[in-house]
Amino acid sequence: MLDPTSSTDVFVVRGGAPLRGTVRLSGAKNSALKLMAAGILCDGTLELGAIPRIADVPVMAEVLRGIGLGVDLDLANERCTIDASVEPDWRPPRDAVTRIRASISCLGPLVGRTRRARIALPGGDKIGARRIEMHVRGLMAMGAEVEERADEVEVVARELHGAILTLDFPSVGATENLVMAAVLADGTTVLDNAAREPEIQDLCRMLVAMGARIDGIGSPTLEIEGVDRLAPISWETCPDRIEAGTYAVAAALTGGDVVIERVRPADLTLPLLKLRSAGVVIEEGGDSLRVKAGDLDPVDFVTLPYPGFPTDLQPQMMVLLTQAEGTSRCTENVFESRFSFVDELARMGADIQIDGHHALIRGPAPLVGATFTGLDVRAGAAGTLAGLVARGTTVVRDVHHVDRGYADWIPRLQALGADVERVPASDVDA
Repeated sequence: MLDPTSSTDVFVVRGGAPLRGTVRLSGAKNSALKLMAAGILCDGTLELGAIPRIADVPVMAEVLRGIGLGVDLDLANERCTIDASVEPDWRPPRDAVTRIRASISCLGPLVGRTRRARIALPGGDKIGARRIEMHVRGLMAMGAEVEERADEVEVVARELHGAILTLDFPSVGATENLVMAAVLADGTTVLDNAAREPEIQDLCRMLVAMGARIDGIGSPTLEIEGVDRLAPISWETCPDRIEAGTYAVAAALTGGDVVIERVRPADLTLPLLKLRSAGVVIEEGGDSLRVKAGDLDPVDFVTLPYPGFPTDLQPQMMVLLTQAEGTSRCTENVFESRFSFVDELARMGADIQIDGHHALIRGPAPLVGATFTGLDVRAGAAGTLAGLVARGTTVVRDVHHVDRGYADWIPRLQALGADVERVPASDVDA
Protein backbone atom coordinates (compact mmCIF):
# COMPACT_ATOMS: atom_id res chain seq x y z
CA MET A 1 0.00 0.00 0.00
CA LEU A 2 1.24 3.48 -0.81
CA ASP A 3 2.93 5.36 2.02
CA PRO A 4 3.42 9.14 1.61
CA THR A 5 6.40 9.25 3.96
CA SER A 6 8.59 6.33 2.91
CA SER A 7 8.97 6.37 -0.86
CA THR A 8 12.52 6.80 -2.14
CA ASP A 9 11.62 6.09 -5.75
CA VAL A 10 12.12 8.45 -8.67
CA PHE A 11 10.39 8.91 -12.01
CA VAL A 12 12.62 8.53 -15.07
CA VAL A 13 11.07 10.40 -17.98
CA ARG A 14 12.33 10.37 -21.57
CA GLY A 15 10.77 13.05 -23.71
CA GLY A 16 9.46 13.05 -27.24
CA ALA A 17 6.52 10.65 -27.28
CA PRO A 18 3.06 12.13 -28.01
CA LEU A 19 0.35 10.86 -25.64
CA ARG A 20 -2.51 9.04 -27.34
CA GLY A 21 -5.39 6.98 -26.05
CA THR A 22 -7.97 7.10 -23.28
CA VAL A 23 -7.64 7.71 -19.54
CA ARG A 24 -10.43 7.33 -17.00
CA LEU A 25 -10.35 9.67 -14.01
CA SER A 26 -10.32 8.75 -10.35
CA GLY A 27 -12.54 10.24 -7.71
CA ALA A 28 -11.34 13.64 -6.55
CA LYS A 29 -8.58 13.68 -3.94
CA ASN A 30 -9.94 16.90 -2.47
CA SER A 31 -13.38 15.36 -2.08
CA ALA A 32 -12.66 11.76 -1.10
CA LEU A 33 -10.61 12.63 1.98
CA LYS A 34 -13.32 15.00 3.25
CA LEU A 35 -16.08 12.47 2.56
CA MET A 36 -14.13 10.01 4.67
CA ALA A 37 -13.89 12.55 7.49
CA ALA A 38 -17.64 13.11 7.21
CA GLY A 39 -18.06 9.43 8.09
CA ILE A 40 -17.53 10.55 11.71
CA LEU A 41 -21.00 12.14 11.53
CA CYS A 42 -22.78 9.01 10.31
CA ASP A 43 -25.07 7.15 12.69
CA GLY A 44 -24.19 3.83 11.12
CA THR A 45 -22.11 2.79 8.10
CA LEU A 46 -21.12 5.06 5.23
CA GLU A 47 -20.18 3.38 1.94
CA LEU A 48 -18.01 5.43 -0.41
CA GLY A 49 -17.18 4.65 -4.04
CA ALA A 50 -14.70 6.07 -6.56
CA ILE A 51 -12.09 6.43 -3.81
CA PRO A 52 -8.78 7.22 -5.53
CA ARG A 53 -5.76 4.97 -5.12
CA ILE A 54 -3.58 7.69 -3.62
CA ALA A 55 -1.30 7.66 -0.61
CA ASP A 56 -3.35 10.07 1.51
CA VAL A 57 -6.36 7.73 1.59
CA PRO A 58 -4.84 4.96 3.77
CA VAL A 59 -3.49 7.65 6.10
CA MET A 60 -6.97 9.12 6.51
CA ALA A 61 -8.24 5.60 7.13
CA GLU A 62 -5.59 5.30 9.85
CA VAL A 63 -6.81 8.56 11.43
CA LEU A 64 -10.39 7.27 11.51
CA ARG A 65 -9.41 3.87 12.91
CA GLY A 66 -7.43 5.72 15.58
CA ILE A 67 -10.63 7.28 16.91
CA GLY A 68 -12.44 3.96 17.00
CA LEU A 69 -14.24 3.83 13.67
CA GLY A 70 -14.32 0.65 11.63
CA VAL A 71 -12.75 1.27 8.23
CA ASP A 72 -12.70 -1.29 5.42
CA LEU A 73 -10.56 0.09 2.62
CA ASP A 74 -10.54 -1.70 -0.75
CA LEU A 75 -8.43 0.47 -3.02
CA ALA A 76 -8.28 -2.17 -5.73
CA ASN A 77 -12.01 -1.60 -6.26
CA GLU A 78 -11.96 2.07 -5.16
CA ARG A 79 -14.29 1.41 -2.22
CA CYS A 80 -14.26 2.49 1.43
CA THR A 81 -16.72 1.53 4.17
CA ILE A 82 -16.74 3.51 7.42
CA ASP A 83 -18.62 2.18 10.45
CA ALA A 84 -19.31 5.01 12.91
CA SER A 85 -22.08 3.29 14.87
CA VAL A 86 -20.03 3.76 18.06
CA GLU A 87 -19.27 7.33 19.19
CA PRO A 88 -15.68 8.15 18.19
CA ASP A 89 -12.84 9.20 20.44
CA TRP A 90 -12.31 12.97 20.29
CA ARG A 91 -8.50 12.65 20.13
CA PRO A 92 -7.24 11.56 16.69
CA PRO A 93 -3.79 9.92 16.73
CA ARG A 94 -1.06 12.51 16.38
CA ASP A 95 1.30 10.41 14.26
CA ALA A 96 -1.32 9.90 11.53
CA VAL A 97 -2.82 13.40 11.72
CA THR A 98 0.50 15.15 11.18
CA ARG A 99 1.18 13.27 7.94
CA ILE A 100 -1.56 14.82 5.79
CA ARG A 101 -3.19 18.23 5.62
CA ALA A 102 -6.67 16.78 5.07
CA SER A 103 -6.71 15.40 8.62
CA ILE A 104 -7.82 18.84 9.84
CA SER A 105 -11.17 17.99 8.22
CA CYS A 106 -11.86 15.75 11.22
CA LEU A 107 -12.11 18.80 13.49
CA GLY A 108 -15.60 19.93 12.44
CA PRO A 109 -17.27 16.51 12.43
CA LEU A 110 -15.73 15.59 15.79
CA VAL A 111 -17.04 18.77 17.36
CA GLY A 112 -20.42 18.18 15.73
CA ARG A 113 -20.65 14.53 16.83
CA THR A 114 -18.89 14.50 20.23
CA ARG A 115 -18.87 18.24 21.07
CA ARG A 116 -15.14 17.98 21.63
CA ALA A 117 -11.90 17.55 19.69
CA ARG A 118 -8.19 17.72 20.30
CA ILE A 119 -6.21 17.54 17.09
CA ALA A 120 -2.57 18.12 16.18
CA LEU A 121 -1.85 20.66 13.51
CA PRO A 122 -1.54 18.60 10.33
CA GLY A 123 1.14 18.24 7.68
CA GLY A 124 0.92 18.35 3.88
CA ASP A 125 2.43 20.40 1.08
CA LYS A 126 4.75 23.31 1.88
CA ILE A 127 3.18 25.78 -0.53
CA GLY A 128 2.31 28.63 1.81
CA ALA A 129 0.49 29.47 4.99
CA ARG A 130 -2.68 27.47 5.53
CA ARG A 131 -3.74 28.59 9.00
CA ILE A 132 -6.88 27.51 10.84
CA GLU A 133 -7.95 30.82 12.39
CA MET A 134 -11.18 30.91 10.37
CA HIS A 135 -12.04 27.37 11.45
CA VAL A 136 -11.48 28.32 15.10
CA ARG A 137 -13.34 31.65 14.99
CA GLY A 138 -16.35 30.00 13.40
CA LEU A 139 -16.50 27.26 16.04
CA MET A 140 -16.18 29.86 18.80
CA ALA A 141 -19.10 31.81 17.33
CA MET A 142 -21.08 28.56 17.49
CA GLY A 143 -20.46 28.32 21.24
CA ALA A 144 -17.20 26.38 21.43
CA GLU A 145 -14.31 27.11 23.75
CA VAL A 146 -10.95 26.84 22.03
CA GLU A 147 -7.46 26.42 23.40
CA GLU A 148 -4.68 26.76 20.85
CA ARG A 149 -1.24 25.40 21.61
CA ALA A 150 1.96 25.45 19.59
CA ASP A 151 1.22 22.20 17.78
CA GLU A 152 -2.43 21.36 18.46
CA VAL A 153 -5.87 22.81 19.05
CA GLU A 154 -8.49 21.66 21.56
CA VAL A 155 -12.16 22.52 21.18
CA VAL A 156 -14.93 21.96 23.72
CA ALA A 157 -18.54 22.83 22.84
CA ARG A 158 -20.85 22.13 25.76
CA GLU A 159 -23.55 23.79 23.68
CA LEU A 160 -23.05 23.91 19.92
CA HIS A 161 -25.53 26.27 18.32
CA GLY A 162 -26.15 27.94 14.99
CA ALA A 163 -24.57 31.29 14.21
CA ILE A 164 -24.14 33.83 11.43
CA LEU A 165 -20.60 33.43 10.10
CA THR A 166 -18.64 35.33 7.46
CA LEU A 167 -15.30 34.02 6.23
CA ASP A 168 -12.52 36.52 5.52
CA PHE A 169 -11.62 34.42 2.48
CA PRO A 170 -13.56 31.58 0.81
CA SER A 171 -11.43 28.94 2.50
CA VAL A 172 -12.16 25.38 1.43
CA GLY A 173 -11.00 23.88 4.73
CA ALA A 174 -12.90 26.32 6.93
CA THR A 175 -16.06 25.89 4.86
CA GLU A 176 -15.86 22.11 5.16
CA ASN A 177 -15.23 22.10 8.90
CA LEU A 178 -17.90 24.65 9.74
CA VAL A 179 -20.51 22.92 7.59
CA MET A 180 -19.74 19.54 9.18
CA ALA A 181 -19.99 21.03 12.67
CA ALA A 182 -23.20 22.89 11.85
CA VAL A 183 -25.16 19.93 10.46
CA LEU A 184 -25.52 18.49 14.00
CA ALA A 185 -25.62 21.80 15.89
CA ASP A 186 -28.74 23.25 17.50
CA GLY A 187 -30.46 25.82 15.30
CA THR A 188 -29.48 27.42 12.01
CA THR A 189 -26.04 28.48 10.79
CA VAL A 190 -25.55 30.93 7.93
CA LEU A 191 -22.09 30.76 6.38
CA ASP A 192 -21.30 33.69 4.10
CA ASN A 193 -18.35 33.93 1.68
CA ALA A 194 -18.24 30.14 1.67
CA ALA A 195 -16.01 28.23 -0.72
CA ARG A 196 -17.86 26.99 -3.82
CA GLU A 197 -15.51 24.33 -5.21
CA PRO A 198 -17.10 21.23 -6.77
CA GLU A 199 -15.57 19.18 -3.96
CA ILE A 200 -17.40 21.33 -1.38
CA GLN A 201 -20.59 20.79 -3.33
CA ASP A 202 -19.94 17.04 -3.37
CA LEU A 203 -19.56 17.00 0.43
CA CYS A 204 -22.68 19.09 0.99
CA ARG A 205 -24.77 16.95 -1.36
CA MET A 206 -23.65 13.79 0.41
CA LEU A 207 -24.55 15.30 3.78
CA VAL A 208 -28.00 16.22 2.42
CA ALA A 209 -28.45 12.65 1.21
CA MET A 210 -27.64 11.57 4.78
CA GLY A 211 -30.37 13.83 6.12
CA ALA A 212 -28.66 17.18 6.62
CA ARG A 213 -30.50 20.38 5.71
CA ILE A 214 -28.26 22.63 3.62
CA ASP A 215 -29.49 25.34 1.29
CA GLY A 216 -27.42 27.36 -1.18
CA ILE A 217 -25.06 24.59 -2.32
CA GLY A 218 -22.76 26.00 -5.00
CA SER A 219 -23.37 29.61 -3.92
CA PRO A 220 -21.31 31.88 -1.63
CA THR A 221 -23.94 31.62 1.14
CA LEU A 222 -24.82 28.34 2.82
CA GLU A 223 -27.68 27.97 5.28
CA ILE A 224 -27.45 24.89 7.49
CA GLU A 225 -30.27 23.83 9.79
CA GLY A 226 -29.02 21.38 12.39
CA VAL A 227 -30.54 17.90 12.65
CA ASP A 228 -30.37 15.18 15.31
CA ARG A 229 -28.67 12.46 13.26
CA LEU A 230 -27.28 11.59 9.85
CA ALA A 231 -28.25 8.26 8.31
CA PRO A 232 -25.97 5.74 6.55
CA ILE A 233 -25.92 5.86 2.75
CA SER A 234 -23.80 4.92 -0.27
CA TRP A 235 -22.08 7.73 -2.21
CA GLU A 236 -19.81 8.05 -5.25
CA THR A 237 -16.98 10.59 -5.09
CA CYS A 238 -17.07 13.30 -7.77
CA PRO A 239 -14.44 13.15 -10.57
CA ASP A 240 -11.06 14.79 -10.02
CA ARG A 241 -11.05 18.02 -12.06
CA ILE A 242 -7.37 18.69 -11.27
CA GLU A 243 -6.41 15.26 -12.56
CA ALA A 244 -8.50 15.99 -15.68
CA GLY A 245 -6.72 19.29 -16.23
CA THR A 246 -3.32 17.67 -15.75
CA TYR A 247 -3.97 15.03 -18.42
CA ALA A 248 -5.38 17.72 -20.74
CA VAL A 249 -2.13 19.67 -20.40
CA ALA A 250 -0.10 16.49 -20.96
CA ALA A 251 -1.93 15.78 -24.21
CA ALA A 252 -1.49 19.32 -25.51
CA LEU A 253 2.12 19.60 -24.39
CA THR A 254 3.25 16.42 -26.13
CA GLY A 255 1.39 16.97 -29.39
CA GLY A 256 -0.99 14.18 -28.52
CA ASP A 257 -4.65 13.21 -28.74
CA VAL A 258 -6.21 11.96 -25.50
CA VAL A 259 -9.77 11.17 -24.44
CA ILE A 260 -10.43 11.81 -20.73
CA GLU A 261 -13.37 9.86 -19.33
CA ARG A 262 -15.45 10.32 -16.18
CA VAL A 263 -15.05 14.09 -16.16
CA ARG A 264 -17.49 16.94 -15.57
CA PRO A 265 -16.56 19.68 -18.05
CA ALA A 266 -18.68 22.21 -16.14
CA ASP A 267 -16.22 21.91 -13.22
CA LEU A 268 -13.42 23.07 -15.54
CA THR A 269 -15.06 25.99 -17.32
CA LEU A 270 -12.24 28.50 -16.87
CA PRO A 271 -9.31 26.09 -17.32
CA LEU A 272 -10.86 24.82 -20.56
CA LEU A 273 -11.37 28.39 -21.72
CA LYS A 274 -7.70 29.20 -21.07
CA LEU A 275 -6.51 26.02 -22.77
CA ARG A 276 -8.59 26.83 -25.85
CA SER A 277 -7.20 30.38 -25.80
CA ALA A 278 -3.75 28.83 -25.83
CA GLY A 279 -4.59 26.94 -29.02
CA VAL A 280 -5.53 23.55 -27.55
CA VAL A 281 -8.35 21.75 -29.36
CA ILE A 282 -10.96 20.42 -26.92
CA GLU A 283 -14.12 18.50 -27.72
CA GLU A 284 -16.63 18.08 -24.90
CA GLY A 285 -18.84 15.03 -24.50
CA GLY A 286 -21.40 14.43 -21.80
CA ASP A 287 -18.84 13.07 -19.35
CA SER A 288 -15.68 13.14 -21.44
CA LEU A 289 -13.14 15.43 -23.06
CA ARG A 290 -11.07 14.86 -26.15
CA VAL A 291 -7.91 16.96 -26.07
CA LYS A 292 -5.80 17.44 -29.18
CA ALA A 293 -2.66 19.48 -29.61
CA GLY A 294 -2.60 22.68 -31.62
CA ASP A 295 -0.12 25.48 -32.22
CA LEU A 296 0.38 26.93 -28.75
CA ASP A 297 -0.24 30.64 -28.19
CA PRO A 298 0.58 32.69 -25.09
CA VAL A 299 -2.19 33.34 -22.59
CA ASP A 300 -2.54 35.19 -19.28
CA PHE A 301 -4.24 33.59 -16.30
CA VAL A 302 -4.91 34.39 -12.65
CA THR A 303 -5.44 31.81 -9.91
CA LEU A 304 -8.47 32.40 -7.70
CA PRO A 305 -10.89 30.36 -5.61
CA TYR A 306 -13.52 28.50 -7.63
CA PRO A 307 -14.96 29.34 -10.13
CA GLY A 308 -11.61 30.99 -10.87
CA PHE A 309 -8.58 29.22 -12.32
CA PRO A 310 -7.44 26.63 -9.73
CA THR A 311 -4.08 27.11 -8.09
CA ASP A 312 -3.64 23.33 -8.26
CA LEU A 313 -3.39 23.58 -12.06
CA GLN A 314 -1.02 26.54 -12.09
CA PRO A 315 2.31 24.62 -12.29
CA GLN A 316 1.04 22.36 -15.08
CA MET A 317 -0.28 25.34 -17.06
CA MET A 318 3.04 27.14 -16.69
CA VAL A 319 4.88 24.12 -18.12
CA LEU A 320 2.53 24.18 -21.11
CA LEU A 321 3.13 27.88 -21.67
CA THR A 322 6.90 27.40 -21.82
CA GLN A 323 6.16 25.91 -25.25
CA ALA A 324 3.86 28.72 -26.46
CA GLU A 325 5.01 31.21 -29.08
CA GLY A 326 5.30 34.41 -27.05
CA THR A 327 5.06 35.74 -23.50
CA SER A 328 2.42 34.63 -21.00
CA ARG A 329 1.68 35.98 -17.55
CA CYS A 330 0.55 34.05 -14.49
CA THR A 331 -0.67 35.77 -11.32
CA GLU A 332 -0.83 33.53 -8.23
CA ASN A 333 -3.37 34.78 -5.67
CA VAL A 334 -3.87 31.72 -3.47
CA PHE A 335 -0.55 30.32 -2.16
CA GLU A 336 2.47 32.54 -1.74
CA SER A 337 4.96 29.69 -2.18
CA ARG A 338 3.35 28.06 -5.23
CA PHE A 339 6.16 29.36 -7.49
CA SER A 340 8.77 27.36 -5.57
CA PHE A 341 8.98 24.84 -8.44
CA VAL A 342 10.11 27.48 -10.96
CA ASP A 343 13.81 27.16 -10.07
CA GLU A 344 13.59 23.45 -10.88
CA LEU A 345 11.93 24.20 -14.22
CA ALA A 346 14.49 26.89 -15.03
CA ARG A 347 17.28 24.31 -14.73
CA MET A 348 15.58 22.46 -17.60
CA GLY A 349 15.75 25.59 -19.75
CA ALA A 350 12.44 27.33 -18.99
CA ASP A 351 12.49 31.12 -19.32
CA ILE A 352 10.36 32.28 -16.38
CA GLN A 353 10.78 35.53 -14.49
CA ILE A 354 9.17 35.89 -11.05
CA ASP A 355 8.13 39.26 -9.64
CA GLY A 356 6.24 38.84 -6.38
CA HIS A 357 3.10 36.87 -7.15
CA HIS A 358 3.47 37.36 -10.90
CA ALA A 359 5.36 35.16 -13.35
CA LEU A 360 6.32 35.94 -16.95
CA ILE A 361 6.73 32.82 -19.10
CA ARG A 362 8.56 33.30 -22.38
CA GLY A 363 8.36 30.63 -25.03
CA PRO A 364 8.94 28.52 -26.83
CA ALA A 365 11.82 27.36 -24.63
CA PRO A 366 13.57 24.11 -25.61
CA LEU A 367 13.58 22.05 -22.42
CA VAL A 368 16.45 19.70 -21.65
CA GLY A 369 16.26 16.74 -19.28
CA ALA A 370 17.60 17.32 -15.77
CA THR A 371 17.00 16.30 -12.18
CA PHE A 372 13.74 17.87 -10.96
CA THR A 373 12.77 17.88 -7.29
CA GLY A 374 8.99 17.87 -6.88
CA LEU A 375 8.37 19.98 -3.80
CA ASP A 376 4.63 19.30 -3.62
CA VAL A 377 1.92 17.24 -5.34
CA ARG A 378 1.40 19.56 -8.31
CA ALA A 379 5.06 20.49 -8.70
CA GLY A 380 5.95 16.81 -9.00
CA ALA A 381 3.30 16.35 -11.68
CA ALA A 382 4.57 19.46 -13.48
CA GLY A 383 8.11 18.08 -13.42
CA THR A 384 6.87 14.88 -15.03
CA LEU A 385 5.07 16.89 -17.73
CA ALA A 386 8.21 18.93 -18.41
CA GLY A 387 10.14 15.69 -18.82
CA LEU A 388 7.62 14.45 -21.40
CA VAL A 389 8.52 17.32 -23.74
CA ALA A 390 12.20 17.74 -22.81
CA ARG A 391 15.12 16.48 -24.88
CA GLY A 392 16.86 13.64 -23.10
CA THR A 393 16.09 12.17 -19.70
CA THR A 394 14.49 13.85 -16.70
CA VAL A 395 14.65 12.36 -13.19
CA VAL A 396 11.85 13.52 -10.88
CA ARG A 397 12.63 13.16 -7.18
CA ASP A 398 10.47 13.31 -4.04
CA VAL A 399 7.75 11.47 -5.91
CA HIS A 400 5.95 10.58 -2.67
CA HIS A 401 4.24 13.95 -3.11
CA VAL A 402 2.80 12.86 -6.46
CA ASP A 403 1.60 9.62 -4.85
CA ARG A 404 -0.56 11.76 -2.59
CA GLY A 405 -2.53 13.31 -5.46
CA TYR A 406 -2.45 11.13 -8.59
CA ALA A 407 -3.75 7.57 -8.74
CA ASP A 408 -1.69 5.19 -10.88
CA TRP A 409 0.22 8.14 -12.35
CA ILE A 410 3.02 6.23 -14.04
CA PRO A 411 0.93 3.27 -15.32
CA ARG A 412 -1.63 5.64 -16.80
CA LEU A 413 1.02 7.71 -18.56
CA GLN A 414 2.62 4.52 -19.87
CA ALA A 415 -0.76 3.37 -21.20
CA LEU A 416 -0.93 6.64 -23.16
CA GLY A 417 2.47 5.98 -24.72
CA ALA A 418 4.77 7.97 -22.43
CA ASP A 419 8.34 6.74 -22.02
CA VAL A 420 8.36 6.92 -18.24
CA GLU A 421 9.11 4.52 -15.42
CA ARG A 422 9.32 4.43 -11.66
CA VAL A 423 12.55 3.03 -10.24
CA PRO A 424 14.37 3.07 -6.89
CA ALA A 425 16.49 6.19 -6.47
CA SER A 426 19.50 3.95 -5.88
CA ASP A 427 19.22 2.64 -9.44
CA VAL A 428 19.71 6.18 -10.76
CA ASP A 429 22.38 7.20 -8.26
CA ALA A 430 24.44 4.10 -8.87
